[in-house]
Amino acid sequence: MRNMADSVADSIENFILDELMKQAEAMVQRNELAQTLNCAPSQISYVLNTRFTPERGFVVESRRGAGGFVRIMKQESDPNPTSLELLKLLHLRGRVSGREARLLDYVLRSMEGSEAAKQRFLENAVKAMEGR
Repeated sequence: MRNMADSVADSIENFILDELMKQAEAMVQRNELAQTLNCAPSQISYVLNTRFTPERGFVVESRRGAGGFVRIMKQESDPNPTSLELLKLLHLRGRVSGREARLLDYVLRSMEGSEAAKQRFLENAVKAMEGR
């Protein structure tokens, strides 16, 4: 069972990801977003610091004080991502759970063969998990 803090963090993350789907960057004021999502500004900061990291493909700029804002941008992506990079994107977009991503990461790192073969495996595994 998920706890309340997880669902608040998930709501914040999903709100920001939805904004990023509409445009290349999301610009929010921490206090306004906290009011909109009925949470504390510190919860917004927590989500930004843990879920919108460079390792996950994001750049976050923040300006504090009156009129301060937070700008979240997707990093430019490689036109030829590796299977592990694709897996991170699939997890970030919610197509695979954290557990599934860890299992697939282990398998991909253990596999021998070409990158193309690893990408085919990943594609087929995700389709199987989604029931297609």
